[in-house]
Amino acid sequence: MATVLYHLGRAAFRWRWFVTVLWVAVLGAVGFAAAKAPTAADEGFTMPGIESQKAFDLLEQRFPGTAADGASARIVFIAPSGEKVTATAHKKAVEKLVDEAAAGSQVATAVDPFQAKAVSKDGRTAYATVSFTAKADDLTDASKQHLERAVDQARDAGLTVEVGGDALATQPAAGGSAEAIGIAVAALVLLVTFGSLAAAGLPLIAAIIGVAASMTGIMALSETFGLSENTGTLATMLGLACGIDYALFVVSRYREERAKGHAPREAVGLAVGTAGSAVVFAGLTVVIALAGLSVVGIPMLTKMGLAAAGAVLVSVLICLTLVPAVLGFWPNAVLSRGARRNSRRHRRKQLKTENGGSRWAKLVVRLPLPVLLLGVVGLGAVATPVLDLQLGMPGDEAKPTSTTERRAYDALADGFGPGFNGPLTIVVDAKGADDAKSAVAAVAKDIGATEGVVSVSPARFNKAGDTAVFAATPATSPTDEKTKDLVRTIRGERSGIERDAGVSYEVTGKTALDIDVAQKVQDSLVPYLAVVVGLAVVLLLLVFRSLLVPLKAAFGFLLSVLAALGAVVAVFQQGHGASLLGVESTGPIMSMMPIFLVGIVFGLAMDYEVFLVSRMREAYVHGEAPKQAVVSGFRHSARVVVAAALIMTAVFSGFIGAGESMIKMIGFGLAIAVLFDAFVVRMAIVPAILALLGHKAWYLPKWLARLLPDIDVEGERLSRKVPAPTAATAESAQTAESAPAAEPAAAGPAAGEPSEAEPAPAR
Repeated sequence: MATVLYHLGRAAFRWRWFVTVLWVAVLGAVGFAAAKAPTAADEGFTMPGIESQKAFDLLEQRFPGTAADGASARIVFIAPSGEKVTATAHKKAVEKLVDEAAAGSQVATAVDPFQAKAVSKDGRTAYATVSFTAKADDLTDASKQHLERAVDQARDAGLTVEVGGDALATQPAAGGSAEAIGIAVAALVLLVTFGSLAAAGLPLIAAIIGVAASMTGIMALSETFGLSENTGTLATMLGLACGIDYALFVVSRYREERAKGHAPREAVGLAVGTAGSAVVFAGLTVVIALAGLSVVGIPMLTKMGLAAAGAVLVSVLICLTLVPAVLGFWPNAVLSRGARRNSRRHRRKQLKTENGGSRWAKLVVRLPLPVLLLGVVGLGAVATPVLDLQLGMPGDEAKPTSTTERRAYDALADGFGPGFNGPLTIVVDAKGADDAKSAVAAVAKDIGATEGVVSVSPARFNKAGDTAVFAATPATSPTDEKTKDLVRTIRGERSGIERDAGVSYEVTGKTALDIDVAQKVQDSLVPYLAVVVGLAVVLLLLVFRSLLVPLKAAFGFLLSVLAALGAVVAVFQQGHGASLLGVESTGPIMSMMPIFLVGIVFGLAMDYEVFLVSRMREAYVHGEAPKQAVVSGFRHSARVVVAAALIMTAVFSGFIGAGESMIKMIGFGLAIAVLFDAFVVRMAIVPAILALLGHKAWYLPKWLARLLPDIDVEGERLSRKVPAPTAATAESAQTAESAPAAEPAAAGPAAGEPSEAEPAPAR
């Protein structure tokens, strides 16, 4: 592997014009295809196999012309203090709004609150439900503006009017300025790490090019594979993260090889052969984690995972080809100023055998057991809140009070009870019943008598009269555990009710759907972990040729994920420190959060594991003692791994500044997970375990060693093939370093041939 990538890096350096033009052509072709490709139709959120989805499908089949998941707006009217909405003036304003809303082009129905008896007992609050024939994303601006004008007219009449539902809901926004600050911090970390604008900019540029190629590819294939705009969200995030990380490691290794005295082309070959090998296998672990999302059984999540896996593969290809090609144009630009000038201070720095990473590693290997216990116990304590984990989908109750959706939610809860915001939709299939109306009435009566149900709405039949739908309002809020128990109770009593009534029914609605999704994700989490971790252990077994190192990596990853999830529960569910992050209300953790944490953090964690431990194994294979190999690995890789972790933390932290609670949750969870994994697991627990294991850490049975292919990630065969630079070669390389980067000679021969100072590898 290392030898093949060594030659690939040298070829990309030599044929830099061809490689660059090829990537420009690929970007242009994919961009042209994306511009010409039609936009994919939004298929909405579906989850086969759950009861809520079956009920939605039945509604669409039996009530043709009305989308079961069509947009809706619940308009809430609140009279001034001491007045009632039933007063003549207020009633006229409400009725006028309903008439105006019903005249909208995409409106299916607009229900008058006075006819539907949708007025609170104190007479101060009422609501009107406006249903649309299209989904929220498909509503035209004209339809939205028509409804907004009608709402404004009612407000002018003296009523307080708030709008819930998804028709006019504000779309979740990313971190905005905070996210920009995060990217700026990432650039600053790169600059401090490398001491060169070019070295700091190259990983960012490589990542941006990779994201551009991936996103245009997703757009070009959107109609073919049914990819929506949301599909590319994860691809953008991980493409940027992995693109920066991978280029960062290759550029860092290139600078290291230049410091040893290798000429530019040779240094590129060695960097791609060693660090590039780690990039390939780190990328494969990320791809495994993302492709494994298909295990969950959610089509949207599967598409997001596969699209993101494609983005990561593009990042790997760019790292192995375009990055060495760019280094061929400006081989000295990525070096520090001291290296370019060959200053005395730089030479003294190169002679040092210790740095911050090696000093920290020496401390850990001297006290491995205390460090290990402190790290494991600390992460275990942070992970404790996971035991109280409640999954769900936060709704309007989690939005800031500055939004009209949150104010509408609160007004309805005050006027009609906490369960009014999460009614259960009961779909009754009366096909084949002798008396459908009587049968449906019997079902409604039995469900209405269930403890925890405060009211049941009149049933609405389809044109054929064989299907009915009605709402059952719980006594508790949608996120309350008692509401979940109520749904289970209604479903548990199904067999008896259906036998007596002679019909069948399904329970759906947003509340039931959230419960079903949370349960399915929870059931899928263990199989997903088993598939991802199992395949990754096999891959790491090939990389490190060790039984214990892959198991140790999986153990550390599980620790960091559980600790991160525990921190999320502590803040967003239990409320500890929530005000510091601007979280106005707590509630269940987003159902997808554990899956996202496992998939994304696993990929990034394995990146750090491969890059850090591969340098340790490289030192061990070259003859160093186990503890000294740990120190050597840290001396070479710790600073770069720390920089990569800080960059990812800065980027993810940008999402914490968003106004949407779910985006805050994702940003916080990913940022804290990277911090835990990089600084506690990889920087403390991993070296402590390796120090305690000693030679056993790298043990592999002989029979297994014969079966496994030796892919030589650490470049052992490459080091034998490429001779160390001689004094004359090193002096020549130093002279090249001292030459101005803009001069043609510094960029290598115009024809792409090796320079005279460059040693030819042994054939």
